[in-house]
Amino acid sequence: MNSGNQSEKIRPRAGKRKDYISWDEYFMGVAHLSGMRSKDPNTQVGACIVSMDNKILSMGYNGFPCGCSDDTFPWERDGDTLDTKYAFVTHSELNAILNYRGGSLEGTKLYVSLFPCNECAKAIIQAGIRTVVYASDKYEGTPLNVASKRMFEAAGVEYIAYRGSGRKIEIEV
Repeated sequence: MNSGNQSEKIRPRAGKRKDYISWDEYFMGVAHLSGMRSKDPNTQVGACIVSMDNKILSMGYNGFPCGCSDDTFPWERDGDTLDTKYAFVTHSELNAILNYRGGSLEGTKLYVSLFPCNECAKAIIQAGIRTVVYASDKYEGTPLNVASKRMFEAAGVEYIAYRGSGRKIEIEV
């Protein structure tokens, strides 16, 4: 029975594991794992949208829209526009936004394995996502990358380079 003495402190129990992964490691790991679903032979990108209270709301990876067979549409990078993937592939960020069925994404955070292109930046801003955490910025300095950053800055979307702990995380399936 509670004695009502508010000055008594609750002592934590001993033995709690201390090597658990951080929220950032967890969500970036989910983004990378999601990207592993992509059938793109060159670039696999994953995204994970998270609420302000660290709940996963949606995920996505780069691939063709529903109903467009990844066996019949092209995966090539070079050639005429209609013979390459670029006219057809939906990026992971847009897929994560479109996959969400819960209402508003206002104030959320997006974890993504590759810095968003200018088209995805527009969708991120319009969806109300306030923070983008990215693992790679391999197109840094290109005109479309600069456009993304310019739009993020104008719209007040914070973008943060993910700084991993260097810890290797393995999953056995």
